Amino acid sequence: MLRRKLLWGVPLAGAIGSGVVADRWLANTALADGKQDLKPAVTLPISRVVMFNSGVGYFSRSGEVDGDARVDLTFQEADINDLIKSMVLEDFGGGRVAAVSYDSREPIARTLASFSINLNGDTTFAGILQQARGERVEVTTTPTAQNQPGKLTGSIVGIETQAVAGGPNQPAVPVAVLNMWCAEGMRAVKLTEVQQLRFLNPVIESEFRRALEVLAMNHDAAKKAVSLHFAGDGKRRVQVGYVVEAPVWKTSYRLVLDAEGKGGKPYLQGWAVVENPTDEDWSGVRMALISGRPISFKMDLYNPLFVPRPTVEPELFASLRPPTYDGGFNGRGEADKLALRDALNRAPMAKMAPGAPPAPAASAPPMNGPMGGFGRGGAGGGSAAMGLAATDSPADAEQRRRHAADVGRELAGRLGTGAVGSAATAGKLGDFFQYAIDHPVSLARQKSALLPIVGKEVEGTRVSIYNPAVQPKHPLLGLRFKNTSGVHLSQGPITVFEGSTYAGDTRVLDVQPGEERLVSYAIDLGTEVDPQNGPGTSRITNVRAVKGIVTTTTKVREEKKYRIANRSQTDRTLVIEHPNRTNQQFKLVETDRPIEDTAGVYRFQVAVKAGEEKTFPVNEERDVASQVVLSNNPDQTIRFVMNLNEATPALKQKLAEALKLKAAWDTQVRDLAQVKANLARLNTDQDRIRRNLGATPREAEVYKTYLDRLATQEREIDGYTTQEKNLMAAEFTSRKTFEDFLAILTD
Repeated sequence: MLRRKLLWGVPLAGAIGSGVVADRWLANTALADGKQDLKPAVTLPISRVVMFNSGVGYFSRSGEVDGDARVDLTFQEADINDLIKSMVLEDFGGGRVAAVSYDSREPIARTLASFSINLNGDTTFAGILQQARGERVEVTTTPTAQNQPGKLTGSIVGIETQAVAGGPNQPAVPVAVLNMWCAEGMRAVKLTEVQQLRFLNPVIESEFRRALEVLAMNHDAAKKAVSLHFAGDGKRRVQVGYVVEAPVWKTSYRLVLDAEGKGGKPYLQGWAVVENPTDEDWSGVRMALISGRPISFKMDLYNPLFVPRPTVEPELFASLRPPTYDGGFNGRGEADKLALRDALNRAPMAKMAPGAPPAPAASAPPMNGPMGGFGRGGAGGGSAAMGLAATDSPADAEQRRRHAADVGRELAGRLGTGAVGSAATAGKLGDFFQYAIDHPVSLARQKSALLPIVGKEVEGTRVSIYNPAVQPKHPLLGLRFKNTSGVHLSQGPITVFEGSTYAGDTRVLDVQPGEERLVSYAIDLGTEVDPQNGPGTSRITNVRAVKGIVTTTTKVREEKKYRIANRSQTDRTLVIEHPNRTNQQFKLVETDRPIEDTAGVYRFQVAVKAGEEKTFPVNEERDVASQVVLSNNPDQTIRFVMNLNEATPALKQKLAEALKLKAAWDTQVRDLAQVKANLARLNTDQDRIRRNLGATPREAEVYKTYLDRLATQEREIDGYTTQEKNLMAAEFTSRKTFEDFLAILTD
């Protein structure tokens, strides 16, 4: 059997509840598929195309089918995942969508090997018949001098090669002979005499034809076949929509300025650049272009996924079995719950073993939507056999995945409506902006086209734009234009003409209706700008103390002068772009108000007459705060703060008192250090005396002198030790008094 995958629009909650119902459903499905495959395929041409800025396109196919029908499509293998994720099928005449089948990723050789007659190897007449041994066939023979034309019906026994005399003095010629078992017995027919052969088994004939279709569809190994099956009665309209990867559509503009400078409005003409990336010609396609970026991603749904399952060892006792559990009823209606419960009760293996604890339902989540219900076509597949109608609402994740398809379908229903513009109908579509091309588009495969989307006059004023980061000496000729076209202008390049003369190129980002935007297209050689930095100043404006931390505020002022010289014979309106440093807390002071500001620059407008020189100053200030922790700094820092004119008298008085406390603490520290130095000196001298005593005889006179000196030093050490203890306590008290004072020092 052909290795293909099926898409069913039915939720399978774990395993199917009843084996009997499942068998009936599968049998009906197989019969339906077999009947559909025998009918010739219907062609559904592309009727609508919606291109997005996010690298995807929505394609819609529509046409008429009669009764049960099959639609065969081919796609690049890379598009199959997007197809599985987004395809929407609709049957508008009361029919239903039966299934969507598509080729697997297995090589064609494995697919062909799955048929009853393998077309991988020997595909000669004899080779094919040799594979069909035992099958009943009807053979029509050609008339010869020995035989009359006729038909034989029988079963193929096999193919043999017989040697037939080739004539006088000629070697024997091998001839393939078909051996058959007929009603009258064995018959042998030369293959050269067989005019026609037909398999009487419809299954073999169907598989042989399908194998040939697989060969035909795989002439391009990178393409995969997708078959759509519709079931119903009579003629009716069907539609197929899907989202696949597509080139981003682009825009380019032409801006025509009044060459005479008499105040004529600029004329804006916009074109959309679209490509037909498919292998199918577009003929009379309704097209729309969406300016917006819906979230789009790829997900591998093509490769089969297998869930690891635990291995359960057979129990030694017949009464012990692995428990089974009923599926949950979440999301179903009451009628569905009763139908599923009845089906489960009729299936003996669906019941849970006695005494087994309850457990969650099977981990495989049900697919959303009714069986075959890829739209409004009603229940499809075998839902009538199952007696189940799913009522599960689509999950949020699935809604996000199909977001682009939903937008495309919504737009497709609106194509051709609304006011007719000069080239395309533009309008708002939710959070997106769409251009609906007013006339059907015909575009050959792998071709590109320019489609007009706007052609209107806009408001605009000529300006010269100066930005030292772009051109340090000369401004750029430009235009401040207002988008009065009434449509959203997507980003793209602009070619500027002055009358019929090319003036330059520029580009523009997205412009909303009614929004103003600057564009520049050439260097203004007649105007020169020289930016000069003025002397910076700084002064302390405020001094405050909070809990021993002194904060000084310094106002920093920076000045920049733009010297402008207009050497042309035309008055200029100069737009100066000055860096916007509000993120560095700079504010404009004593400066003309800018006409606008952006995240990166201020824009100042200066009128400069022909031959005039002018200077435009820009002054900025900011406050810089610095903090000093008094307890961690020397006395000079406290004296520096005391000498500041901005310090209040109360703060100066508190700082003077702090200096007194600091001086008392410093005295205690010095005295303690002196005592410790004396103790260290005495300890060192005692070590020397002890070494001398060890080296001097006891009866020597100097020995007694060493002992007397050692005793005297011991008394001195006792005195210094007492002083050290007292001074340490005094130093601790002085330090704590100073630190406590600073901790609450606030002005």
